[in-house]
Amino acid sequence: MNRTSVIALRAAGAALIFFSAVSRLYPQAPAPATPPPAQQPEAKESEEDDNPFAPEPAPALLLGMKGSDASDPRAKLAPGLYNAGETSMGIRHLLLIKKPDAFQLGSSDPDDPKVQKTIAYLGINRAGKLPKPTQLVIAQLAFANSDLAFQGNRLFQGNFYGLSIYDISNPAKAAVLTSLVCPGGQGDLSVHGNLLFMSVEMPNGRLDCGAQGFPPEPPPPADEDKNKEKKRRLPAAQKDRFRGVRIFNISDVRNPKQVAAVQTCRGSHTHTLVVDPSDKDNVYIYVSGTSFVRQSEELAGCSGEKPDKDPNTALFRIDVIKVPVAAPQDAKIVSSPRVFIDPRTGAMNGLSNGGTHGKKGMEKPEDTDQCHDITVYSAIGLAAGACSGNGILLDVKDPVHPKRVDAVNDPNYSYWHSASFSNDGSKVVFTDERGGGLGARCRANDPNNWGADAIFHLKDNKLSMAGYYKLPAAQGDSENCVAHNGSLVPVPGRDIEVQAWYQGGVSVMDFTDAAHPFEIAYFDRGPIDPNMLVLGGDWSAYWYNGSIYASEIARGLDVFELTPTQLLTQNEIDAAKTVKVSELNVQNQQKIEWPAKLVVARAYLDQLTRSLALPADRIADLQKAMQAAEFSHMNKGKLAKLKSMADSVEKSAASATNPADAARLHALAEILKHPVA
Repeated sequence: MNRTSVIALRAAGAALIFFSAVSRLYPQAPAPATPPPAQQPEAKESEEDDNPFAPEPAPALLLGMKGSDASDPRAKLAPGLYNAGETSMGIRHLLLIKKPDAFQLGSSDPDDPKVQKTIAYLGINRAGKLPKPTQLVIAQLAFANSDLAFQGNRLFQGNFYGLSIYDISNPAKAAVLTSLVCPGGQGDLSVHGNLLFMSVEMPNGRLDCGAQGFPPEPPPPADEDKNKEKKRRLPAAQKDRFRGVRIFNISDVRNPKQVAAVQTCRGSHTHTLVVDPSDKDNVYIYVSGTSFVRQSEELAGCSGEKPDKDPNTALFRIDVIKVPVAAPQDAKIVSSPRVFIDPRTGAMNGLSNGGTHGKKGMEKPEDTDQCHDITVYSAIGLAAGACSGNGILLDVKDPVHPKRVDAVNDPNYSYWHSASFSNDGSKVVFTDERGGGLGARCRANDPNNWGADAIFHLKDNKLSMAGYYKLPAAQGDSENCVAHNGSLVPVPGRDIEVQAWYQGGVSVMDFTDAAHPFEIAYFDRGPIDPNMLVLGGDWSAYWYNGSIYASEIARGLDVFELTPTQLLTQNEIDAAKTVKVSELNVQNQQKIEWPAKLVVARAYLDQLTRSLALPADRIADLQKAMQAAEFSHMNKGKLAKLKSMADSVEKSAASATNPADAARLHALAEILKHPVA
């Protein structure tokens, strides 16, 4: 199949990406279980051409490679939509809020007329050539829940068909406040003050948020597939089409009003809210566009040509939108940085993926011309970009003109999807969305470094590979499962991330030792359908002010809380709950700071007990002294006792056998010197 003619819904982070309205599904849809590769007949080239969507069986594991654990309790859960089997460790499921009716396809039957109607609404005119299960998955995507943002007691959930706002003042009794129908996918959200930002990528998006879409595209010429050099067909230009970033005023949270809509050439698959500490009047939006470039007749200046044909191409760049907080209607693109440029030659296409390793015919390196997701960590002046074929590091001290300072590749990675920093900025976790969110990538025969997290050390603006983390439990052939969106859990003294794995559920990972990450908690459900992949599972799982919230693609919104285990104590959980923020947009990472409370000190003591960094008698003395101080309501004499113990703790830090324990001892000593109630 000629790649230049593939116009697809491509799964690239949180979803499929439209390369044009004449769509073909680029990642395969899973199918019922297949025999091991050795027993399968070799596919003929003509068959592959006839059905480029054929599922790839799980490969036979090579000698020395390890797959997921089929004996894990998560591997054999009963299927169902709202009655699936559930299991967990270290996580309590508090609540599932079902999707509002407006965001439901209302059918799981591929033959339901709703499926064809929805696909036509999306502007896909080749649906008849797709397998029916694939058609169902595409139709479900039109109503898929996507990413989350938070502000105060409000949670904002994106959807390919609009957005919902929840009251989470009591997480266990969270409730929908309002929903707004505003189609266009992908619907990723960020919030800042009275402004809400939404990514729009698909060609059914309209300036007025209308749900009618556009007239169906005419069918392609009968001989299109035979013409290998024919350029991809774009949807007809429409003056009312919108692809880019919408801006809403949410001063009345029950009635969001669109106040601006900034058009971009590739739409906005995701975006990153960037706050410049030295500029209080504006915020910035980094736009990651991964879809097809629209024609100049629809948006002037847009070009999808390669750099050698058009130096002004909309490929090989990101867009930066400047938003005046007091006048959001004046928001506009102020720069389009060429973050993939080769600094030696000046070539725009300076990076490539080095060749993917999971699909026949795609082994050759391809240029990286897009970022899927960018996480900005303003406190250290850096951003980590998950950019298709590469992980990149950007200097963002000047937010309008980010500059690449490093780039990495990994032969095991298929599609670099998202990134997060450790709180101290010494590590970066990148995810690989192999199979694009539609693939079953957590089966027992899927290697544990495919569709996984890759953890890198970060030092002097250079990234170096440390290790991998993969969901350890095997999932079935009908469960879309791969590494997806997560955030830090603010346990002091440890690097912990909670993460969504689609139908693999939620997993909590400790990556304090980057070379040896391990799971400390999880929640999972059985497959929605045991025989056919139905798009579902957790898109993102984020910690916010003491609870974990997960955006469930098919079902709604999950709310969780952590519970103590031998791998995570109640003191550590309570210490994490001392961290409160007023807003959370995960891709705008905030530096976590803990109050000097004794519960935080107890968390450090639990960790020092676990690692045997202090003798048991010294730990007992410290615990006794802290308890006495609390019982005395922080009496001066008792506080003086704590302060007197700080010096010996500090000395122990100097002789600690590993950096993590040294940091814990130092932090513990600082709290003992100046504890607060």
